Amino acid sequence: MAAEPRGRVTIDREECKGCGLCIEACPPECLEFEADLSAYGVHPAHYTGTGCTGCGICFYTCPEPGAITVYRLTPPPKPITQEATRAGAL
Repeated sequence: MAAEPRGRVTIDREECKGCGLCIEACPPECLEFEADLSAYGVHPAHYTGTGCTGCGICFYTCPEPGAITVYRLTPPPKPITQEATRAGAL
């Protein structure tokens, strides 16, 4: 069973230079080059759609400002149990 994703990445294909720094730096390896060329004649990076942890390393390694946006997803709330309620009262 795969873990729930904790993040999501969008890459502006017209801003991406196709250098691949984000792909090499991504710990969960959820970025790859697109098969199609951009208007600038490069293979831009894109998010595969799964595995993002929301760490932001791809954002920080990208030399092109505004090419990558990382969204951290809000985890679902944990259910409150009676044990947790009793522990908080002590």
